[in-house]
Amino acid sequence: MGYPMAGHLAKAGHQITVYNRTTAKAEQWCKDYTGSWAKSPREAAGGADFVFICVGNDDDLRSVVYGDDGVLSGIEDGAVLVDHTTASANVAREIAAKAQVPFLDAPVSGGQAGAENGVLTVMVGGEQTAFDKVKPVIMSYARAAELLGSVGAGQLTKMVNQICIAGLVQGLSEGLHFAQRSGLDGARVVDVISKGAAGSWQMENRGYTMLKDEFEFGFAVDWMCKDLGFCIDESEKNGATLPITRIINDYYAEIQAMDGGRWDTSSLIRRLTRA
Repeated sequence: MGYPMAGHLAKAGHQITVYNRTTAKAEQWCKDYTGSWAKSPREAAGGADFVFICVGNDDDLRSVVYGDDGVLSGIEDGAVLVDHTTASANVAREIAAKAQVPFLDAPVSGGQAGAENGVLTVMVGGEQTAFDKVKPVIMSYARAAELLGSVGAGQLTKMVNQICIAGLVQGLSEGLHFAQRSGLDGARVVDVISKGAAGSWQMENRGYTMLKDEFEFGFAVDWMCKDLGFCIDESEKNGATLPITRIINDYYAEIQAMDGGRWDTSSLIRRLTRA
């Protein structure tokens, strides 16, 4: 997702230096957009007003932030460090405590399509001053960006987002499965009910492909399992009760066991239709 996000920054006229752990991707980005690539996170961060990170998980984040070649070794006073990774609230607070510059945890929602079309939703935790400074830049690839509280609030809000999506996808899976077993034309059912109270982004964008048993779109099951794990871990600290989230997390583990880790999250329906 960082690839098109950086592309939108370049299109907006910002001077961009990119770094990717796969050098070929950084080189290709420079062919697709106007900018340069760096050999290390430290080099990429040097001289930048804003440093944006978008990687896979907590360990990936630490690997590019810390160490002699990490972002914190190269970032300069006056810069703002923004992390778009969906990670734990703990690692956000950890980095904020070690960074010598303002840090914002800013996970995004909208998937690959949202990144490519520049319409992501960004959930942010951190200081108001830093947010106000970086928001106009973020809006190069977002349609909404909101400060939700101190560092960690962005990740906690993304957890709310994933909890809600998991429940929606399971409900949609059961509804479509019920329609199929009832002999209904599933596509026509979606046509009708998507216009009513049952309508959702998931239904409009994934309902038809779910009926076709196609799961090569959007956010992968492996990533959702990682995210729901964060939700469950955090609930054990704050006392939240998440019975449905825990069940659906187990369902996604079943999808992984079916070699569906790279299928998109709408593949929950496959559990119901495989028999």
